[in-house]
Amino acid sequence: MINPVNFSQTTNLLERYRRQKQKLPPDKPYPSENIKTSIFYVNDYHGKAINMERTVTASNEFDKYVSSDKVDKLKLSSGDILLGENPKVNSVAAAFLKIIGVSASAVGNHECDMKSSVFKDVMQNSSYKLLACNLKPMDKNNPLAAKVEKSIIEEHNGHKYGIIGVLPTDLLSRVKYGKVLQDQKIEPVSIEETINDIQIEVNKLKAQGVNKIILLSHSGYGYDRKIARETDGIDVILGGHSHNLIDGVKNGENLLYSKSGEPVVITQAGRDGKNFGVLNLEFDDSGVIKKVQNNLGTTRSFKRNAPARYLFETILGKPHVVGEIRTAPPLLTNDLIQPNPLAYYGLDAMREITGADIALVGAANIRGYVEKGKIDTRTIEEISPFKNKIVKINYTEKEIVDALKFGAKSFVNRNNKPGIMYVSGLKYTISRSGQIYDLKFIQKDGSEEEIDIANPRSDKFYSVAINDYYSSGNDDMTMLNKIDQAVERYDFDLNECIKAKIVNTNGPVDMIDDGRIKIVD
Repeated sequence: MINPVNFSQTTNLLERYRRQKQKLPPDKPYPSENIKTSIFYVNDYHGKAINMERTVTASNEFDKYVSSDKVDKLKLSSGDILLGENPKVNSVAAAFLKIIGVSASAVGNHECDMKSSVFKDVMQNSSYKLLACNLKPMDKNNPLAAKVEKSIIEEHNGHKYGIIGVLPTDLLSRVKYGKVLQDQKIEPVSIEETINDIQIEVNKLKAQGVNKIILLSHSGYGYDRKIARETDGIDVILGGHSHNLIDGVKNGENLLYSKSGEPVVITQAGRDGKNFGVLNLEFDDSGVIKKVQNNLGTTRSFKRNAPARYLFETILGKPHVVGEIRTAPPLLTNDLIQPNPLAYYGLDAMREITGADIALVGAANIRGYVEKGKIDTRTIEEISPFKNKIVKINYTEKEIVDALKFGAKSFVNRNNKPGIMYVSGLKYTISRSGQIYDLKFIQKDGSEEEIDIANPRSDKFYSVAINDYYSSGNDDMTMLNKIDQAVERYDFDLNECIKAKIVNTNGPVDMIDDGRIKIVD
């Protein structure tokens, strides 16, 4: 449990910088009282209603906490709280931000999943501002362009805060349906353009007397570091998109310096609402950070808020229990490059139901988690929320090996994208340098057959259960782009496979790591 606005341990990492800039001797006190600010921040919840319910409880504790100091409290989002085209899921997400009192959110790629008409309906009663200074709409009249602003100014206890938003530069490649973006009429934007747009907006805010500026960024941690170094005037970057879990404050990692040498703090709280953050800051009267403390809270540590749960069930429908989990996997610290027993269970179910030799799904498609005890349909629906239908395709040994190799490179790729490939019917080893070896095909009788990774065969085929996202070559998996050659198409998704396997199990379910993917140094 984190202490939401406890400034007693704020890290004085910036002491030397401030004293050098103001030419103060080491023992001379600062010339004025600090402005204390506490920011409750969220990012990349991806429509996860259960974690939203837990976050409401955490938010309420943040609100109740009364500091002995006067503290400016802000609540902000860095985008991707919504997900997909389901208006019910997105209505829950919009309601969540309203309930916890978020005043502004960046536009993430998943805020752009909906067609403009659906977006308009979902967002008509939203209470928060959507921000993206780098939005380039081709049609100024579409609902997204009409809703989005470049920046806002908030005032707390007489102190002004400028808040700017940016949407991801890879937006056009990060949504499932290209037709949705065509409908939204959004132009692509580069990181260079984005940095220029941010600086223009910072300069406008400073011209209005604002000297404490927060960027809500859905650019990813790598680009956030670039933005911090190549702009001037930003104090805080609340990040998202790359799903990094950034705990604390480390000089050179998430404490960087702007073009003029002033400190910039970067945060990010992972993905899928498993975590939220509280950033405590102390500014001097010129708007430069003097002290900082970054706390991460785990939503699993909080009870689901009953009123929020009732509201969300009213929108989504009441879930029902389908089974019991006896052994639940631990929470992952990096969902894209860690073995995942929940994914293994789901892929085993895909393989069994379809009768395929192998099942494949990328780590990026597994978003939920399960806990020990009763498991209901809401929990299962959140495991893979994209509703990607299952297909069966005959892939060559080489195509499968190429896909595994491509996924393994996530260990060394920026932001660990696109994630490793989870498997059923295979077992393999990945080095942290992004190489795979020791690949074996597991036959249905349990016997193992070695696959030559260096020389995989193009004339040997396996039937593979896979979803329509990866079989369309998405996430740059071009070697898997064979959906037009599907031998079977099914009217169900991964979640329905998991549900069927649990229902048909006689007794409680164990989800354990059986070692099918081994990670070595």
